[in-house]
Amino acid sequence: MGMRRFFRGVVYGVCVVVVFVSTLWLATIGWGDAALYPPVAGTATVEVALADHGVHAGLIIGMDDLDRMSLELKDPVLIALHTRFAAYRFLEIGWGDEQFYRFAPALSDVSVGMAFNALSGWNGKSVLHVVGLDQDAKATFKHSDVQVIRLSKEGFRKLIKGISGTFAADPYAQPMELGKGLYGPSLFYRAAGHYSVIRTCNVWLGGLLASAGMKVSPVPSVTSMGLLTEIRWRNAL
Repeated sequence: MGMRRFFRGVVYGVCVVVVFVSTLWLATIGWGDAALYPPVAGTATVEVALADHGVHAGLIIGMDDLDRMSLELKDPVLIALHTRFAAYRFLEIGWGDEQFYRFAPALSDVSVGMAFNALSGWNGKSVLHVVGLDQDAKATFKHSDVQVIRLSKEGFRKLIKGISGTFAADPYAQPMELGKGLYGPSLFYRAAGHYSVIRTCNVWLGGLLASAGMKVSPVPSVTSMGLLTEIRWRNAL
């Protein structure tokens, strides 16, 4: 009888969680912007990619597209970024909590205190991780789940402006370098915004794609798998 009550309680608890998460997702669901995505047939598009590294996803953009848009927008942050990584064909960009990203590159490096502070938002500081790539996402990240996405030119403009706005700039409107990144030719930069359990690295990335017109919601985007799953389920790729 005791075991029956236990299993009944487990089932009840799971049902409550499922209903709660489903309700939260429906309440915050992203409906996209049909004027931006999918691109109208025959119009110019810009290719970007997502690479799921297991815990977080990175956004890969072409350097030629970054160069063109940085000059079009006359954006000093983007121009500086292009100049710094001019030797590479692509850039991978990710955002996250500074302690997590810079000082705990592997899950085994994460302490309980570090995890609590990051997920609660108490750490306060965030960073951007930028990596120069010689090859495209599929060739570079052969062991990662990679999804290629074609955005409209205006959708890409909004996405790239969101990236620029995430960089914390110095008094001269230049991005602030913090030192070497985790792998390859990479750097950390000071970023704006606070990481927390409701604004993870993947939620940030999902927000960029939502600004480009895609149907992306914050609840699934908490995890990299959830982000890619919803993108594939609800968008015309």
